[in-house]
Amino acid sequence: MEKAVLVGVQKKNSQDNLQSSLEELQALVKTAGGITKKIFTQKLQKIHPGTFIGKGKMEEIKEYLQKEDIDIIVLDANLSPSQQTQLEVFFEKPILDRTAIILHIFAKHARTKEGALQVEFAQLEYRLPRLVGSKKYLSRLGGGIGTQGPGETQLEIDRRRIRQKMDSIKAELENVKRHREIYRSKRKGVPLPVVSLVGYTNAGKSTLLNCLCGKTVVKAQDKLFETLDPTTRKIKLKNNQAVLITDTVGFIEKLPHQLVEAFRATFEEVSESDLLIHVIDGSHPQFFKQAETVLKVLEELSLSHKPILHVYNKLDLYEDDKVRFLKHPKLFPSLILSAEKNINIEQLLEKLEEFLSSFVEEIEVELPLDEQAQKLRALISENGKILLEKVEHNTLKIKASVNKKIAHYLRNKVQ
Repeated sequence: MEKAVLVGVQKKNSQDNLQSSLEELQALVKTAGGITKKIFTQKLQKIHPGTFIGKGKMEEIKEYLQKEDIDIIVLDANLSPSQQTQLEVFFEKPILDRTAIILHIFAKHARTKEGALQVEFAQLEYRLPRLVGSKKYLSRLGGGIGTQGPGETQLEIDRRRIRQKMDSIKAELENVKRHREIYRSKRKGVPLPVVSLVGYTNAGKSTLLNCLCGKTVVKAQDKLFETLDPTTRKIKLKNNQAVLITDTVGFIEKLPHQLVEAFRATFEEVSESDLLIHVIDGSHPQFFKQAETVLKVLEELSLSHKPILHVYNKLDLYEDDKVRFLKHPKLFPSLILSAEKNINIEQLLEKLEEFLSSFVEEIEVELPLDEQAQKLRALISENGKILLEKVEHNTLKIKASVNKKIAHYLRNKVQ
């Protein structure tokens, strides 16, 4: 387990909560496999353009490093390549920023081929402008990619091969995307309403998915970015309406732009949603700021126009401190629940019925008594509610309540 020193900077007159941000960074380092030994903070009028932190603070940190056995220094910021290089030269230690830590966590948690490719692409994009400095620095960033050839420096070789690798990954991702589009088109063959769970990392989205499904679908742990690859499952509401629920990757403050871009394809699943359930950790002191971060990322992904139900999760952890919770502004429409303790889940299912009621309509179909009629009746029964059915003159007549997508599908089938 690598021993880390964390460094945070707060600009004067800034409203950002430095303590909360550093606590989150500490959790990120722990998830990445490190342990925080010391935290340094500094207030600055403005960020130092060359080294991010001031010279006096750098000397203070260096003095500490001379006495303690520290492996890495992690800054609570997204550094420029030149800032990172200058800090590494000064401290003679590996310097990581938020982006590097998050990329490392994503690489650990990517379980599908697409997820692994997306993370690798983001890592290479992050490393490319940082291929400068000593041989030791190059090797830490994945050097040794090739040996020096005639007429090229090692740096040029490394850059060229990284670009070649990025082009190769892009081509693979396009292939994966085509397969996903085929899968999605098949799913549209029997269309169902789609609901996506979105939210800040560790807000309880996976626990909520497991609760709605009545079984463990995804591993839910108290770790940041435990879920990386989207998971979709079908559930049934009380009115017998079938719904697809998708769990997605969590967001975080200062989410690296490389990851937003790399995972844009994954969020195409969210773009297909009829409703977003925004899961918020109501027990977190900064829950409102976390919620704002999620809404900001949704806007960046052009998804803010989607209908959203805001769900304040982990009620069991803030029941005794409701005053703190209630004094903060809330997003609407909203619901308070605990996925872990199964509190108010019935209310959520009722809300889903209410939200999706606009997608439901009554339809009357007449089907000849054949094998196709049996299949279509089963489809209606499985995904809707049969209100009336009778057989007349070798024809099956059905009146049913189904979602509009299935109604459209049935009309096309019986024309």
